[in-house]
Amino acid sequence: MAHEVRMDISNAFVTKTDVTFDIREKGSKLGTLLISRGNIEWIPSGNSVNKRRLSWSKFAELMETTGRPKKIK
Repeated sequence: MAHEVRMDISNAFVTKTDVTFDIREKGSKLGTLLISRGNIEWIPSGNSVNKRRLSWSKFAELMETTGRPKKIK
């Protein structure tokens, strides 16, 4: 299952402006991922009102507990 990931970077470092990733699957938008210095946020497709937010420590915990292990090449 190939996903299309588009990235909008206005500079090389994450500063006051979020780095935005549009995530698509088979041409249909799944949502938008916003990365900032303080947290990571997910805006589901079709939802312009509510977004999901995790601190970086909560994101790390989520990945450790539910992420699938894969060897680093």
